[in-house]
Amino acid sequence: MSAYVVISPVKDEEKFIEATLQSMVAQTVKPVRWIVVDDGSGDRTPDMVEAYARQHAWITLVRLPRRKDRGAGSPVVRAFHAGWELVQQETFDFVVKMDCDLRLPAGYFEQLLEKFHNDPGLGIASGAYVEETVNGWARVPMPEYHAAGATKVIRARCFEEIAGFVASREWDTVDKIRAQTRGWRTCHFPELTFDHLKPEGSSRGALYTSRLHGEVYYLTGGPAAFFLFKALHRMVFGRPPLAAGMMLLAGYLKTMVLGRKRLVTKEEARHYQRMMNQRMWTGFMETTRRFGLKLNSRRAI
Repeated sequence: MSAYVVISPVKDEEKFIEATLQSMVAQTVKPVRWIVVDDGSGDRTPDMVEAYARQHAWITLVRLPRRKDRGAGSPVVRAFHAGWELVQQETFDFVVKMDCDLRLPAGYFEQLLEKFHNDPGLGIASGAYVEETVNGWARVPMPEYHAAGATKVIRARCFEEIAGFVASREWDTVDKIRAQTRGWRTCHFPELTFDHLKPEGSSRGALYTSRLHGEVYYLTGGPAAFFLFKALHRMVFGRPPLAAGMMLLAGYLKTMVLGRKRLVTKEEARHYQRMMNQRMWTGFMETTRRFGLKLNSRRAI
């Protein structure tokens, strides 16, 4: 079985990190090193990690100075880089970026590594995550090519070719675009699920998350037609409706007006545009098919 290292940026996760610590200790295939980088927590998070580190030599806690604010993405990458420096002397085939608000099945990493072993072209992958809703636990839908940023496994050679994570809030999209442009496949495996104990956007709010998604879309060079479709969809089905779509537009337009430099090359942007346009076309055809089936069913009645 291939060797892997795990790096976990963390801050103020005492409510959830015990489940993550227990999950890692229970893994059927454990990492060579697990570096938990505490980004200035004000709660018991580092103490909880330290207790496990005393019992397991492969767990290491790194403490960074406390910051006044911690936006999504860029501080996460800075913390990740601090952990990355500590694993350079290790021998490993895969690197994992993992959050500490997760509950993983015991065979999670063993099964993912087996997927990589069977597919030499697989560069970035994850399982699918489930979150608690008012109707119980439900799997969060993701595009086929998407690997969950909460716990993604990256082949070391792929990680080297994409030059690691870009130091920006948009890192979780740029890495996949760069990998795909260089011939690597990225995906998630729906049959391999893990619990995401803190729903996405809960720390900043749904509207902030929508605005961030707008910024991401602009900076990664996504096609205009797909973006308009996405904004309209979020106005109808977003949380909350209308406002979510408006914030998505606001994030995109603000980033464009400020003239921020895109995070991808022209070649990478073209690749992303082709992929998004294909998604839009596939979605349109699926909607048309379902509408046709529904219409034919009514006629039959």
